Amino acid sequence: MYGMRTFLPFCFLAAVSLTAQTNRGDLGFTDTPMLPGQPWHVHDSNRPHPPIVTPGKTPGAPPSDAIVLFDGKDLSKWAQRGRGDDRGKLIDAKWTVRDGYFETGSGTGEMFSREKFGDIQLHIEWAAPPVVKGTSQGRGNSGVLIMGQYEIQVLDMYQNQTYADGGAGAIYGQWPPLATAPRPPGEWQTFDIVFEAPKFEGTKLVKPAYQTVFWNGVMVHNHKEVIGAMVYRKVGVYTAHEPELPLGLQDHGNPVRYRNIWVRRLKGYDQK
Repeated sequence: MYGMRTFLPFCFLAAVSLTAQTNRGDLGFTDTPMLPGQPWHVHDSNRPHPPIVTPGKTPGAPPSDAIVLFDGKDLSKWAQRGRGDDRGKLIDAKWTVRDGYFETGSGTGEMFSREKFGDIQLHIEWAAPPVVKGTSQGRGNSGVLIMGQYEIQVLDMYQNQTYADGGAGAIYGQWPPLATAPRPPGEWQTFDIVFEAPKFEGTKLVKPAYQTVFWNGVMVHNHKEVIGAMVYRKVGVYTAHEPELPLGLQDHGNPVRYRNIWVRRLKGYDQK
């Protein structure tokens, strides 16, 4: 009995000590050094926590905080700029939807999201036609137009050559991708893009845009500075614009399929 009486208080004290240690350390500290340039201690117990986001159930599926722009059913979240009598107006998108995807190349013009965006994470899947027609820029040509003007090129690059800054995954006319990672024609390909929007003060550019791009899981741009808006055979320049603008998809006259398009706004939590 004496041994048992001694053992029980010891276990109780050990448990109390462990609980106190857990409460002191596992949830953070306020007696540690300050992080340089931040108002937080190392492991600060008062620092705000990031929001909980539920990932998609399958690879490429939208997470819980995503804005789904195309789920395979309709183009209600997209519009086109009218021509003729409707010139300059946003009208219902006229691209063809079938079998869970839609297809460009009908000659109806570029398509734009009805919602506007600034800093984003964008997931988009595309496929060039299974039957190869054309060469270089005339083969599966389209483009993802961030804010309607900063282009990541879409092009069938499988055993196809073109100028380096005009291939798939390129920041068009500015930076070739770090690698070319195509799938064969007809197979679905993925772009995962992190875009940091440019910042303006009046008409003055104070921070350029940056893009990080993965093509079929391969990093092809790592926080690359964007020179300016997309332009053909010239150097792109910045023109001051709104902090948020629609996304665009280019109709270059070539049939290209798109599916599973979603966006996450990158406002984040308080990092200051």
